[in-house]
Amino acid sequence: MTTPDFNKLNGLIPAIIQDHSTGMVLMLGFMNAAAYNKTSKEGLVTFYSRTKERLWTKGEESGNHLKVVDINLDCDGDTALISVIPEGPVCHTGTISCFGEGKGFPLQFLPELQDILKSRKKNKPQGSYTAELFRSGTNAIAQKLGEEAIELIIESKENDDTRFLDESADLLFHFILLLVDRGYDLTDVAEVLQKRH
Repeated sequence: MTTPDFNKLNGLIPAIIQDHSTGMVLMLGFMNAAAYNKTSKEGLVTFYSRTKERLWTKGEESGNHLKVVDINLDCDGDTALISVIPEGPVCHTGTISCFGEGKGFPLQFLPELQDILKSRKKNKPQGSYTAELFRSGTNAIAQKLGEEAIELIIESKENDDTRFLDESADLLFHFILLLVDRGYDLTDVAEVLQKRH
Protein backbone atom coordinates (compact mmCIF):
# COMPACT_ATOMS: atom_id res chain seq x y z
CA MET A 1 0.00 0.00 0.00
CA THR A 2 1.27 3.47 -0.92
CA THR A 3 2.16 5.77 1.95
CA PRO A 4 2.22 9.58 1.74
CA ASP A 5 5.52 11.10 0.64
CA PHE A 6 5.81 14.52 2.26
CA ASN A 7 9.43 15.06 1.19
CA LYS A 8 8.99 16.41 -2.35
CA LEU A 9 7.14 19.64 -1.48
CA ASN A 10 8.78 20.65 1.80
CA GLY A 11 6.53 18.53 3.99
CA LEU A 12 3.30 18.98 2.02
CA ILE A 13 1.23 17.02 -0.49
CA PRO A 14 -1.58 18.39 -2.69
CA ALA A 15 -5.02 17.07 -1.74
CA ILE A 16 -7.62 17.01 -4.53
CA ILE A 17 -11.13 17.04 -3.07
CA GLN A 18 -13.79 15.27 -5.13
CA ASP A 19 -17.55 14.95 -4.57
CA HIS A 20 -18.32 11.29 -3.86
CA SER A 21 -21.70 11.40 -5.60
CA THR A 22 -20.86 13.36 -8.73
CA GLY A 23 -17.12 13.00 -9.20
CA MET A 24 -16.85 16.78 -9.46
CA VAL A 25 -13.53 18.25 -8.34
CA LEU A 26 -14.45 20.64 -5.53
CA MET A 27 -11.14 22.15 -4.47
CA LEU A 28 -7.42 21.70 -4.01
CA GLY A 29 -5.63 22.11 -0.71
CA PHE A 30 -2.38 21.03 0.91
CA MET A 31 -1.74 18.63 3.76
CA ASN A 32 1.24 18.00 5.97
CA ALA A 33 1.56 14.73 7.89
CA ALA A 34 -0.47 16.05 10.83
CA ALA A 35 -3.33 17.22 8.57
CA TYR A 36 -3.33 13.92 6.67
CA ASN A 37 -3.42 11.89 9.89
CA LYS A 38 -6.16 14.06 11.42
CA THR A 39 -8.24 13.73 8.23
CA SER A 40 -7.76 9.95 8.19
CA LYS A 41 -8.58 9.57 11.90
CA GLU A 42 -11.49 11.99 12.31
CA GLY A 43 -13.19 11.69 8.91
CA LEU A 44 -13.34 15.43 8.21
CA VAL A 45 -10.95 17.00 5.71
CA THR A 46 -8.22 19.00 7.44
CA PHE A 47 -5.62 20.98 5.51
CA TYR A 48 -2.41 22.69 6.41
CA SER A 49 -3.01 26.40 5.78
CA ARG A 50 0.10 27.88 4.21
CA THR A 51 -1.08 31.43 4.97
CA LYS A 52 -2.14 30.80 8.58
CA GLU A 53 0.66 28.28 9.13
CA ARG A 54 -1.59 25.94 11.07
CA LEU A 55 -3.99 23.03 10.63
CA TRP A 56 -7.37 24.09 9.28
CA THR A 57 -10.43 21.82 9.18
CA LYS A 58 -12.64 22.78 6.25
CA GLY A 59 -15.88 24.17 7.66
CA GLU A 60 -14.53 24.98 11.12
CA GLU A 61 -16.09 28.45 10.80
CA SER A 62 -18.78 28.03 8.12
CA GLY A 63 -19.99 24.57 9.15
CA ASN A 64 -19.50 23.42 5.55
CA HIS A 65 -17.44 20.36 6.44
CA LEU A 66 -16.16 17.77 3.99
CA LYS A 67 -17.00 14.27 5.27
CA VAL A 68 -14.43 11.76 4.08
CA VAL A 69 -15.63 8.71 2.17
CA ASP A 70 -12.30 7.50 0.81
CA ILE A 71 -8.66 8.57 0.57
CA ASN A 72 -6.43 7.42 -2.29
CA LEU A 73 -2.81 8.29 -2.95
CA ASP A 74 -1.33 8.41 -6.42
CA CYS A 75 1.31 5.89 -7.47
CA ASP A 76 4.13 8.08 -6.10
CA GLY A 77 2.35 8.86 -2.83
CA ASP A 78 2.82 12.58 -3.35
CA THR A 79 -0.80 13.54 -4.13
CA ALA A 80 -4.01 12.59 -2.33
CA LEU A 81 -7.43 12.21 -3.94
CA ILE A 82 -10.08 12.50 -1.25
CA SER A 83 -13.67 11.52 -1.99
CA VAL A 84 -16.09 13.46 0.22
CA ILE A 85 -19.68 14.27 1.00
CA PRO A 86 -19.79 18.09 1.17
CA GLU A 87 -22.00 19.65 3.82
CA GLY A 88 -22.83 22.84 1.95
CA PRO A 89 -20.96 25.01 -0.55
CA VAL A 90 -17.24 24.30 -0.74
CA CYS A 91 -15.89 27.54 -2.16
CA HIS A 92 -15.70 30.72 -0.06
CA THR A 93 -17.65 32.42 -2.89
CA GLY A 94 -20.66 30.23 -2.10
CA THR A 95 -20.38 27.89 -5.09
CA ILE A 96 -20.28 24.11 -4.81
CA SER A 97 -16.80 24.01 -6.33
CA CYS A 98 -13.81 26.36 -6.37
CA PHE A 99 -13.69 25.59 -10.10
CA GLY A 100 -17.22 26.89 -10.82
CA GLU A 101 -20.63 25.30 -10.87
CA GLY A 102 -19.76 22.62 -13.42
CA LYS A 103 -22.85 23.18 -15.55
CA GLY A 104 -21.04 21.44 -18.40
CA PHE A 105 -21.53 18.03 -16.76
CA PRO A 106 -25.26 17.19 -17.01
CA LEU A 107 -25.01 14.00 -14.94
CA GLN A 108 -23.88 16.10 -11.99
CA PHE A 109 -27.40 17.52 -11.88
CA LEU A 110 -28.86 14.17 -10.81
CA PRO A 111 -27.61 14.32 -7.19
CA GLU A 112 -28.85 17.93 -7.04
CA LEU A 113 -32.27 16.78 -8.26
CA GLN A 114 -32.19 13.98 -5.72
CA ASP A 115 -31.51 16.48 -2.92
CA ILE A 116 -34.45 18.61 -4.11
CA LEU A 117 -36.69 15.53 -3.96
CA LYS A 118 -35.44 14.70 -0.46
CA SER A 119 -36.33 18.23 0.59
CA ARG A 120 -39.81 17.88 -0.94
CA LYS A 121 -40.30 14.62 0.97
CA LYS A 122 -39.25 16.22 4.24
CA ASN A 123 -41.08 19.56 3.92
CA LYS A 124 -43.99 18.64 1.61
CA PRO A 125 -44.65 22.22 0.43
CA GLN A 126 -48.19 23.01 -0.71
CA GLY A 127 -48.66 23.22 -4.46
CA SER A 128 -45.73 20.90 -5.22
CA TYR A 129 -46.46 18.00 -7.59
CA THR A 130 -43.67 16.00 -5.96
CA ALA A 131 -44.87 16.69 -2.41
CA GLU A 132 -48.37 15.58 -3.43
CA LEU A 133 -46.98 12.28 -4.69
CA PHE A 134 -45.09 11.79 -1.41
CA ARG A 135 -48.33 12.49 0.49
CA SER A 136 -50.10 9.88 -1.68
CA GLY A 137 -47.64 7.18 -0.61
CA THR A 138 -45.37 4.54 -2.12
CA ASN A 139 -48.11 2.74 -4.06
CA ALA A 140 -49.09 5.93 -5.89
CA ILE A 141 -45.44 6.71 -6.70
CA ALA A 142 -44.83 3.16 -7.95
CA GLN A 143 -47.99 3.32 -10.08
CA LYS A 144 -46.85 6.62 -11.61
CA LEU A 145 -43.44 5.11 -12.36
CA GLY A 146 -45.17 2.22 -14.13
CA GLU A 147 -47.24 4.65 -16.22
CA GLU A 148 -44.09 6.52 -17.22
CA ALA A 149 -42.39 3.24 -18.19
CA ILE A 150 -45.29 2.34 -20.48
CA GLU A 151 -45.22 5.81 -22.06
CA LEU A 152 -41.48 5.43 -22.71
CA ILE A 153 -42.01 2.01 -24.30
CA ILE A 154 -44.65 3.49 -26.62
CA GLU A 155 -42.40 6.42 -27.59
CA SER A 156 -39.43 4.11 -28.21
CA LYS A 157 -41.35 2.58 -31.12
CA GLU A 158 -41.88 5.97 -32.76
CA ASN A 159 -39.42 8.24 -34.57
CA ASP A 160 -39.91 11.35 -32.44
CA ASP A 161 -36.60 11.74 -30.60
CA THR A 162 -37.81 14.72 -28.58
CA ARG A 163 -40.78 12.83 -27.14
CA PHE A 164 -38.58 9.78 -26.54
CA LEU A 165 -36.12 11.87 -24.49
CA ASP A 166 -38.96 13.67 -22.67
CA GLU A 167 -40.47 10.35 -21.62
CA SER A 168 -37.01 9.06 -20.65
CA ALA A 169 -36.58 12.09 -18.38
CA ASP A 170 -40.04 11.51 -16.86
CA LEU A 171 -39.18 7.88 -16.14
CA LEU A 172 -35.84 8.77 -14.55
CA PHE A 173 -37.44 11.52 -12.45
CA HIS A 174 -40.11 9.18 -11.08
CA PHE A 175 -37.54 6.43 -10.51
CA ILE A 176 -35.44 8.78 -8.36
CA LEU A 177 -38.64 9.84 -6.60
CA LEU A 178 -39.40 6.21 -5.71
CA LEU A 179 -35.83 5.66 -4.50
CA VAL A 180 -36.09 8.72 -2.22
CA ASP A 181 -39.48 7.57 -0.97
CA ARG A 182 -37.97 4.21 0.00
CA GLY A 183 -34.99 5.89 1.71
CA TYR A 184 -32.40 5.11 -0.95
CA ASP A 185 -30.58 7.11 -3.58
CA LEU A 186 -28.78 6.71 -6.89
CA THR A 187 -25.51 5.82 -5.17
CA ASP A 188 -27.14 2.71 -3.68
CA VAL A 189 -28.23 1.55 -7.14
CA ALA A 190 -24.83 2.38 -8.65
CA GLU A 191 -23.13 0.25 -5.97
CA VAL A 192 -25.31 -2.73 -6.92
CA LEU A 193 -24.41 -2.26 -10.59
CA GLN A 194 -20.74 -1.90 -9.68
CA LYS A 195 -20.82 -5.17 -7.73
CA ARG A 196 -22.50 -6.94 -10.65
CA HIS A 197 -19.84 -5.62 -13.01
